[in-house]
Amino acid sequence: MQYNYKYRLDPPEAVAETLLYHVDTCRQLYNHVLYLLNEADDIPTRYKIQGQLPALKEWWDDLGDVHSKVLQMVVKRVYDNLSMLKAQKENGRAVGMLKWKSPREYQSLTYNQSGSKLKNTSGRSVLWLSKIGEIPIHLHRDIPENATIKQVTVKREPTGEWYATFGIDVGESTPEKPETPEKVVGIDVGILKYAHDTDGYAIESPNFSNERERLERGQRDLSQKEHGSANWEKQRQIVAERHADLKRKRRDFLHKLSNYYATEYDLVAVEDLDAKGLVELPGNSRNRAGAAWGTFLRMLEYKCEREGTHFVSVDPKDTTKECASCGVKTDKPVWVREHSCPACGFEADRDANAAWNVLSRGLEDVGVVHSESTPVETALPVDTVVSAKRVVETGSPITRSLRLLVSSQNSLSSDDTLKERAANAASE
Repeated sequence: MQYNYKYRLDPPEAVAETLLYHVDTCRQLYNHVLYLLNEADDIPTRYKIQGQLPALKEWWDDLGDVHSKVLQMVVKRVYDNLSMLKAQKENGRAVGMLKWKSPREYQSLTYNQSGSKLKNTSGRSVLWLSKIGEIPIHLHRDIPENATIKQVTVKREPTGEWYATFGIDVGESTPEKPETPEKVVGIDVGILKYAHDTDGYAIESPNFSNERERLERGQRDLSQKEHGSANWEKQRQIVAERHADLKRKRRDFLHKLSNYYATEYDLVAVEDLDAKGLVELPGNSRNRAGAAWGTFLRMLEYKCEREGTHFVSVDPKDTTKECASCGVKTDKPVWVREHSCPACGFEADRDANAAWNVLSRGLEDVGVVHSESTPVETALPVDTVVSAKRVVETGSPITRSLRLLVSSQNSLSSDDTLKERAANAASE
């Protein structure tokens, strides 16, 4: 299994200048490779471009100062960006061409397989980089003894701090996922409540209002400074530090939440959200961006893989409209926070109902329950002005279990949970 370990570096001033020189050389090579691709009639393979690096060094002296593996990773970076751009175009996104990188946009370099080593010099940990030297490193947690360091990425943050990210392989196989998951959960993410799951938990969205206000004050002060002046640079540093503080707190929340679901359950079902597309929608885009749903789902996915937990991403269409009990669809404005089915009378929190629909679809996707090939019945609303109609399969285990759940929810004792009754109904 592969992991990333991130540590803070403390380079002396001379070493920091050398790092900046190497990073800028890599940036120039990136732009040069992009120029070659733009001028070519047919895009050559990555390995063909890498094969031209020795010839480039003959007239481009600066390239000889940088480790060869680092230069190869620059070429790979260009091609990775091209592949990402192609994938976005295939998904229907309106994207342009790759642009040259300015010094502010290119702040990292990568050693792959060779050219880097962790050392212990005079009782202190240092990171040795070929053609750069030794850099003190803060190893706040040990790298596993059985781990193999595959690559090291050194990056300068906007705050001016340097960090090293180690890509390691611990040589362990991915845990096998259970064939019949017992502890299952469906999750519906939102704004008012960050997440609502089928166990009845509603996780509050983290309150970062104080951090945002501090950041906005800093940005207003920055806008009043003369660009490029000493005062402007000082204020830019303050703004960057406040950005970093907000980012750290948000990621800490997301790491803890995703780790909880990945370790506590055998199966986690979520909506397959187009997080970027949602942010681009008009209205309330700031809150959607701050929620960082895409980051949360990515964290949850790789942690489920690490823990041997089923991660199921389902179609989010109509999970809010559809009744978890009978399947009738009803339109609900965003300000209506309660689900009240006009057909069967099922009432629940809007997000709780959606979470149950997410779980039902997730269980179907992994084959835990299967719909039977039986005649269909039509569920119609009665005595309501709300238009709702849906054809559902008679005898479907999911539909049957949820219907039993809903019909008896008012008689549940305080010690019983909705999930326990669902499991009992499904087993019948």
